[in-house]
Amino acid sequence: MKFNSSKVSFGRHETFALRYSWLSKGFHALSNDPSIFESEDATIELGVGKNMVQAIRFWLRACKMMHPTKPETTSLGHLILDENTGFDPYLEDEATIWLIHWLLTTNPELATSFYWFFNKFHKPEFTSQELTTALADFVKGSVDEKRHPALTTIKNDSQLLHRMYTQSKGNSRMPLEDALDSPLALLRLVSQSAGGRSYRSKPESRKELPIGIVGFAVSEILAERELKSIPIEELMYSRGDYPAPGAIFRLSENDLVLKLEELTNYIPGSFEIRETAGIHQLYQLRGLSASEFLSKHYADGLKGVAA
Repeated sequence: MKFNSSKVSFGRHETFALRYSWLSKGFHALSNDPSIFESEDATIELGVGKNMVQAIRFWLRACKMMHPTKPETTSLGHLILDENTGFDPYLEDEATIWLIHWLLTTNPELATSFYWFFNKFHKPEFTSQELTTALADFVKGSVDEKRHPALTTIKNDSQLLHRMYTQSKGNSRMPLEDALDSPLALLRLVSQSAGGRSYRSKPESRKELPIGIVGFAVSEILAERELKSIPIEELMYSRGDYPAPGAIFRLSENDLVLKLEELTNYIPGSFEIRETAGIHQLYQLRGLSASEFLSKHYADGLKGVAA
């Protein structure tokens, strides 16, 4: 979760954006056959070309549904995508898309560009070229020189960023297959200007962001940093190369506070906001695991309770 300048990755997606069916399809295939991604039958089993097979494996790893180095599914992957017991094996709940977004952008080792864009890049309006230049500057200034990718790779990553998070326009001239929206476009975290020459990614209220996902994110941060309390400012802005929920979910400062206030009531006795020496901090009152917030969200969904 913490950025390490010598443990980075660029361009492993084969320039293919994540597509709706890929995580489910890839996870279920891997669950049935751990050697599927090395098999000659992978293209038939997954119904895609050879390069797409590698892209699916990358996205499974980048979204933490698959072990980063072994042909194994993760416990979190089973919690969400298991065909029989998973909370949402076919990504039917928008909360799952928010969760995938969080998992991807807190994985700097395998998805460095995504971590950078949502945690370190704060320009609210930008062009594709400006994004490429900014990513190149980040690589030059923050990534171990031995790990520097080619400029072409940096450009591919920056273009994939806005492609994956921007909803395609009906009058686009790109091939239909390339115009298919990534599930992450549903979140509207990036939008394209009317003229199509620039993009926007601004802090907003994000009323559709489920509190259960906020609880999962905050719990992960506290566990990773081995903390029982944290200044709200550090949940808003990336500090010490750790990711921050406020930045990743593109929330304004006020809206992050509102989400955290809701969180204190979501599972009573789990969190509390206090002011100490003039600093507003979030305190974890009891050791709930991050997955317990997911369990509550999906259980409430089955009961018809509003998120």
